[in-house]
Amino acid sequence: MKVSYKEEVVEIKDGSSLKDLAIQWNLCEPNQALIASINGKLCDLSEPIAEGDKIGFWDFDSPIGKEVFWHTSAHVLAQAVLRIWPNAKPTIGPAIKNGFYYDFANLEISEEDFPKIEKEMKSIIEENFELKRYVLKNKEEALESFKDNCYKCEIIQNFAPQAAITAYQQGEFFDLCRGPHLISVGKIKAIKLLKTSGAYWRGDQTKEMLTRIYGISFPSKMALKEYLQKLEEAKKRDHRLIGAKLDLFSFHEESPAMPFIHPKGLIVWNRLLAFLRTLHEKYGYVEITTPQILSKELWQLSGHWDYYQEHMYITEVEGREFAIKPMNCPGCMLYYRQKTHSYRELPLRIAEIGHVHRFEPSGAVSGLFRVRSFHQDDAHVFMKPSDIKQEIFTILQLADELYSTFDLKNDFELSTRPEKSMGSDEDWNLTTSSLQEALEKWGRPFRINEGDGAFYGPKIDFHVSDALGRFWQCGTIQLDMSLPEKFHLSYHDTDGLEKRPIMIHRAICGSIERFLGILIEHFAGKFPLWLSPSQVRILPIADRHFPYSKKVQKAIEQYHFSVDIDDSHESMNKKVRNAQLQQINYILIVGDKEIQETTISLRSRDNVVHGEMKIDSFLEKIQRERDSKSLTSFFT
Repeated sequence: MKVSYKEEVVEIKDGSSLKDLAIQWNLCEPNQALIASINGKLCDLSEPIAEGDKIGFWDFDSPIGKEVFWHTSAHVLAQAVLRIWPNAKPTIGPAIKNGFYYDFANLEISEEDFPKIEKEMKSIIEENFELKRYVLKNKEEALESFKDNCYKCEIIQNFAPQAAITAYQQGEFFDLCRGPHLISVGKIKAIKLLKTSGAYWRGDQTKEMLTRIYGISFPSKMALKEYLQKLEEAKKRDHRLIGAKLDLFSFHEESPAMPFIHPKGLIVWNRLLAFLRTLHEKYGYVEITTPQILSKELWQLSGHWDYYQEHMYITEVEGREFAIKPMNCPGCMLYYRQKTHSYRELPLRIAEIGHVHRFEPSGAVSGLFRVRSFHQDDAHVFMKPSDIKQEIFTILQLADELYSTFDLKNDFELSTRPEKSMGSDEDWNLTTSSLQEALEKWGRPFRINEGDGAFYGPKIDFHVSDALGRFWQCGTIQLDMSLPEKFHLSYHDTDGLEKRPIMIHRAICGSIERFLGILIEHFAGKFPLWLSPSQVRILPIADRHFPYSKKVQKAIEQYHFSVDIDDSHESMNKKVRNAQLQQINYILIVGDKEIQETTISLRSRDNVVHGEMKIDSFLEKIQRERDSKSLTSFFT
């Protein structure tokens, strides 16, 4: 029979499975053909194929491949735990962003138990069990199959009446699971348990506390070794540790998950925003600021009151209900609506670095990466339908200029119309094709995430890659046909008729707080000179050198650099070490010789001694380094 793979017609024997096709195409390495699809539907490799089927395979480099690989690894973990502790009750075990976890009831362990669990997991992998899929007839059969596990039974009871119920078996281990899975556990060549913690059943604090075990796995031992090395480096770069060490920000119980930005942190913050505002000016934006507290009626009109209220901070003033804004959009709608607009004004680009508040559960907040109080670099672009493609392309240019300044590589994901959405097919086809054409014109690879757009329009998400190769979802471009409709926004077109503008929501940094956290980890606290909160420190060798140090300080301050003097009575070695620990870019040592020659002796924070030089020469170089926003020192 004939099937289609990679847009080629392939001959294969009747009755063949996806596994047979993978073997025929020599996709047999541990990282290859982890999962497949038939006519767009994900399937286990045991699935039979039929004449005319369109086949796809995913390897470990793909998000789908990783998810299936790690989900199967979670089953291996559960099987190993039950072999050692037969009375434990497995509940759920999903793949996550980096690895997997499994939650167990009736299990008390510590990380000291990890070696024996890992040993059992490796034994299971060596047995190379195949994963066999079973379709259970109905809820009754499913409940009977899992009658000894009340957690699985609770999940089954919540299934829709006609839902297909499936389970997977590997050796003696039988688990309720929708799949799909690897064809066999032998694909897993390296596995490591990382940590254990408590987790409430179904995330509900009123329910039982379970034991959660986290792990990671790979199709090669080298990949695991590289991952663990990155994990160790990531620990050193943790923005919470560096933020405390460099005195950049803090958190306090009196205002939980709402960061306090310290003077040094605010220097970085202000320089980042100044750069962002320079880009706004370059790309034709105007900037506004809108109130933080707005009425219930506004949030009802925007739809947030009905769909987002649980994340909003609400208060009452003079008998009226108000909410602190969780996003900036409705305020910008009011700004646009306050006067009549002509087609000549469009596209109208309106930026707002707005302070927003969202209630996040305490278990979800994490340093600067997820907070309850943050600033968004929002912008709303109002335009004619014919403007869409060019405006998207222009935003891509702006984003690329911002990210490349920090050496953050980025890629894109286009999310299309979900099942539940508003608007006509014509509008969706126009907006989606405009986004896709802009990305194609941009000329870089992008992924299409079918059905994951917002209900009001398609979107492009920016994923940036840092110095460790970790990806962070930062910016987004969303086309919105909903808010202009709800707020009755309009413009007068060339034919004199009132028409509805199309609107883009656009954020490049996303949350400024989160972007700051990313930069701290990306640079490991070693900010480039233009962004650094502590750019220069002067170290007088003795008290008699202090007056000359003050003169050097004033000369440097005239050029608006952050510069201080260490006038402590520590040894010179200790002073140098302190400056390096505080990641001060340039360390100037001043003694008798420097006074006599009107020079400074220069060291950098990476412990490179550059030697004696004239102050004017030093100033000329650091000005060029700062003004060019160089990521590397000009003293090499």
